[in-house]
Amino acid sequence: MIRTQKVRLYPNRHMAKVLDSLCDYRRYCWNEGLSTWNDMYDLHTLDLSSPRPSAYSVRNELVGNKADWQYELSARTLQLAVADLGHAWQNFLDKSQPDWGKPTFKSKKAARQGFKTDRAKLVAGKVRLDKPRGVKDWYDIRISKHSDLSGVLKVISIYRENGKYWASLPLEVELDAKLRTGDVSAVDVNVGHLNYTAGVVGAVPKRLRKLYQRIKFYQKQLAHKRVMNGNKATKSGRYVAMRAKLQRDYRKVANIQHDIMQKFTTKLVNDYDTIVIEDLSVKSMQMSHIASKGLQRSMFGYFRQILTYKCDWYGKELILADRQYPSTQRCSKCGHIKSGNNKITLQGNATHQTKHNEYVCYSCGAVIDRDENAVANLLALI
Repeated sequence: MIRTQKVRLYPNRHMAKVLDSLCDYRRYCWNEGLSTWNDMYDLHTLDLSSPRPSAYSVRNELVGNKADWQYELSARTLQLAVADLGHAWQNFLDKSQPDWGKPTFKSKKAARQGFKTDRAKLVAGKVRLDKPRGVKDWYDIRISKHSDLSGVLKVISIYRENGKYWASLPLEVELDAKLRTGDVSAVDVNVGHLNYTAGVVGAVPKRLRKLYQRIKFYQKQLAHKRVMNGNKATKSGRYVAMRAKLQRDYRKVANIQHDIMQKFTTKLVNDYDTIVIEDLSVKSMQMSHIASKGLQRSMFGYFRQILTYKCDWYGKELILADRQYPSTQRCSKCGHIKSGNNKITLQGNATHQTKHNEYVCYSCGAVIDRDENAVANLLALI
């Protein structure tokens, strides 16, 4: 299995300049490759005898036109950038891909800049990049402490964001299957919390409220500065300092929620052999402004992503309920399915004056907690 570890990098001044130059070089190679690809495609449409563009032909074109300064940087940065560009064009031809769209040019103003390499090594707890020919000064990069970095290192991704450097280290490792427990569970995802057979896990805990209040305050202040000072606002020291505080709080929120999701999914694969979740189309959900914000903060997609690969790692079965399966509208006692004006919404049911968190069956008269009823209906699929 490939297990990816995200670590913080602490380069010295010289290696920080090297990482910055490699990030810029990756962006340069991508943009030059995309421009060359477009030119070759236009030539092919005008003259069908000319070959269609491919990652191989674009790479050869860029390598043949290399400038002298490019030889001071890693050759693998160019090759991997063009390979990723080829994958992007293949995805463009498949409309079923998520975030489908035509490859676009990279901007130097983007908050995240990065590059890839497959020649990096882990030496004495540090990352060692491949040294270009003719370069004398070269140093290993110290990384944040991590418990387990064993395995065969694959193509790593290094990126700079908010003045800090990070690396994603994919390690090929052998994982032992978890012990079989014979238990099953179902997870009903809701705005702000996740219900399963053993209880409730809060996806947006109370300790995040203070952080969200600060984020809201910083956003208003930055917006006010841009309105009052225009383009000059982003160049002031106070604006940059406040933006750094905003980014710091966003990072804290992400770390807290990722920690919750990682611990919860690990508990699921440790305690249960079969897990049932809903196959939700989050992007197509139409909600109010407040509910959509809570939906985004609940991280439904991230939960499904990490639960999927952990089930693959440890040999557990993950069942996806069909999107049309009425887990919320179905009565877990008698099987009656609500329809029309009897359906439950986020606000409950206005016709029968029921609350949003209760399920009242109009067939058998059962009164059940709405989330517990949904979990029971998902368990019925096993």
